[in-house]
Amino acid sequence: MKPLRLLASSLVLALLTGCAVGPDYHLPEFSLFKSPQAQGSFVAASTGSSQAPIEDHWWKLYGDAQLDALIEAALMANTDVRIAAARVARAEGVLEEAHGAQEPSLDMDVGVSRAQLSGEEYLLEEALPVLNLGDAGLAGHFNLDLAGGLKRAVEAAQADQEASQAALEQARLAVVAELVQAWGELCSAGREQQISQHRLELLEDGQQVVERLVNAGRRPLVDLSRAQAQVAQFKAGLPVYEARRRLALYRIAVLSGRPPRDYPQNLARCHGAPQLTQPIPVGDGAGLLKRRPDVRQAERHLAGATARIGVATAALYPSISIGYSLGATGLLEHMGQARTQRWSLGPLISWTLPGEAEKARVHQADAAAAAALANFDGVVLRALGDVEGALTVLARDLDRQESLQQAHQRSEEAAGQVRRLYQAGRLPYVDDLAAQNALAASEAELAAMSGQVVADQVRLFLALGGGWSAVEVPETRVKTVEAVEVAAH
Repeated sequence: MKPLRLLASSLVLALLTGCAVGPDYHLPEFSLFKSPQAQGSFVAASTGSSQAPIEDHWWKLYGDAQLDALIEAALMANTDVRIAAARVARAEGVLEEAHGAQEPSLDMDVGVSRAQLSGEEYLLEEALPVLNLGDAGLAGHFNLDLAGGLKRAVEAAQADQEASQAALEQARLAVVAELVQAWGELCSAGREQQISQHRLELLEDGQQVVERLVNAGRRPLVDLSRAQAQVAQFKAGLPVYEARRRLALYRIAVLSGRPPRDYPQNLARCHGAPQLTQPIPVGDGAGLLKRRPDVRQAERHLAGATARIGVATAALYPSISIGYSLGATGLLEHMGQARTQRWSLGPLISWTLPGEAEKARVHQADAAAAAALANFDGVVLRALGDVEGALTVLARDLDRQESLQQAHQRSEEAAGQVRRLYQAGRLPYVDDLAAQNALAASEAELAAMSGQVVADQVRLFLALGGGWSAVEVPETRVKTVEAVEVAAH
């Protein structure tokens, strides 16, 4: 009897103190999230970035109202965002269900029948007459949750709901980054197409000059063949730019929840790589880990896994609930009279004696929590690695862009000098064409590099996890879910 008394005492103590079995969640001190190396400044932060905190709406740093409107529309209609929003709504429903399990239950039954009861059931030899019977009642129970299993289940559901909210933010961030990437590709390809078209015109002019020289007997025929081959080879590359523009337009349409052919027509006129209005604010590691949605999602998964240890542990203890019922049973004509009334109130104890299966579930929950912690550490490492890598690539490409700008400036100076000499009659037209062609080639290389820098910037913004302040996400999610419901009807 002593073990039973000890068990009863512990259950009563749990009831009085409101405790729950299993570990209370807190982020382990040895987690990489709390390490000083993860909280400091980024090693690769350099040109093109600053230590200022990242903006909530980072894409507005490009200062393009057309892009802002495009993103707003995409966030309302993108299918990935709608899926993530629906998952948040489902997780909220699961959380509400977990809260409901803590509340008293109440069932109602009402029945009327015409029946003949068995006489022998009541130890009578004669048959009973046919009767009109009635039965009505309310019944329910309330789980005392002495071991705190229901409380831990609510904690797990709450963590899952918050993880799905972080997944929604991650989906929004990915959509915005991909949209800005497609927009940058569209504009950069348009600029490169313009430059290439100008270079083609210069090559065709050069071909005509060579043709006149050949006809005049001043150049061999092979020079004309070479010029014609150069023009034909360059023409073969021009469709690539139009294909890049079309692919970017189609991608923008799909990201906005529209068929590819329904892309915004006004975007087709974009012919210049977008420019940031200020250096990219990157903040530090501490801000990054608090801001990145995937880090928050992994941390919430860890919290849920920890709570499920308590759920599994609570199954080792007895379940105690208070049952209650109130109603009336008897002849239909006697319903409502005192002799048909009934009620009951009392505790119900159920307990499956813990065996290997129940203990194994606790071990499984422990292992799941350990895996969730390892995954959380891995996400933290990837977040830091993503930013350092993106910063390094951006710094390298910015240095190359600066060198190309200097080369382009020298090409402009050289082309200007050759043009003046040609206009003064001191150099032939062929030299002027060659200088102009070199200038156009330099400009094309610089334009391609500018497009690559935009891609690097977007990759860095994505790595930084910039997006929205916490108060904005639920409102957008509700709007998105409402849009889905309207579309469904």
